[in-house]
Amino acid sequence: MHALCIEKLAVSQVRNLVDGEFRFGDRFNVFGGDNGQGKTNLLEALYVLATSKSFRTSKILEIGAHGRDGTAVRIAGELREDGLARAQSIVVARGKRDVRIDGKRPNTLLTYAVRTPIVVFHPQELALGMGPDSERRRLLDRIALFLRPAAAHAYEAQSRALKERQAALVQRGTAASDLESWEALAVEHGRAVVVAREAAAEALGEAAADTFREIGTPGLTFSLHYAPNSPTSDDAWRSKLAERRTLDLHRGAPTVGPHRDGVTFALDGVGMRGVASQGQHRAAVLAMKSAEIAVLQRARGVRPILLLDDVSSELDEKRTAALFDFLRAQEGQVFLTTTRPDLLPMDRSARTDFSVRNGQVLLAPGNS
Repeated sequence: MHALCIEKLAVSQVRNLVDGEFRFGDRFNVFGGDNGQGKTNLLEALYVLATSKSFRTSKILEIGAHGRDGTAVRIAGELREDGLARAQSIVVARGKRDVRIDGKRPNTLLTYAVRTPIVVFHPQELALGMGPDSERRRLLDRIALFLRPAAAHAYEAQSRALKERQAALVQRGTAASDLESWEALAVEHGRAVVVAREAAAEALGEAAADTFREIGTPGLTFSLHYAPNSPTSDDAWRSKLAERRTLDLHRGAPTVGPHRDGVTFALDGVGMRGVASQGQHRAAVLAMKSAEIAVLQRARGVRPILLLDDVSSELDEKRTAALFDFLRAQEGQVFLTTTRPDLLPMDRSARTDFSVRNGQVLLAPGNS
């Protein structure tokens, strides 16, 4: 298994962070400080460096420093994978992203995104099992990037086809001559999305079930259920789209397709939302994060970098202990934030501590 770590990070104009460069340890990197000082912003910068996207917002311009509109955001890093060094960088300006690997533009953003596998666990994700299906669909799509990379292109093509179909309905009505062609494309590419999500759901579900047995409610079995919204045959799918042209015109959006797929967390086959306890939901999400790491590791052949944003404050004592037992047992680089670094149950020799205050990130006393 290859070793992967971010050795150095340089940021400029990222939220409230003071522009600067930081060097990290190859195991646990602990960022301590009060709330609102910029700890999460640093994790976000690491995530953007690895994926070209933020885990906090879909609008990439929001990562820029407040009050300095129009100034380019720059994030650069030096990484090491299996002993080989590489440089990655991203510049965000005027709503566009310019990404580079060793100074060269990759063919696509997807090529860039799968180069450095990274998993983030933050307090908002503790509601993953209770929130809308869209959150769980995004989880499947993240995994699909690594298991079936072509699915990302299929999803974009399917979305474009449905948008063109909707435009044709609005502009030319339900008998428009090009509707059949757009519907055929939507089904062709939509099927690839469904197949990729099925593979992701199977891999995640199996790995999460194993972890849940260790940290969840004794005697209960966790499972992940993926329910495609579309018919099982392509002919039936195309027919369904044709049948719903009038309905979709009135609703202003297509009512059939992967954008409406269902994804459910279940205990003993019963959906957790509205039924499971808060502790059971937290155990399920923790199990899913563990599964995400395991699946990406197998798919990419490298241990993903892990970002933990103050999640120990949201977990009970049992699950916090389970989380850190899991972390200590695994190899790989971890970045985590906390308001109480002194309470983290990890060996001092394996950690590098930083303090974060008013956006300034400094190596804590006692580290070299």
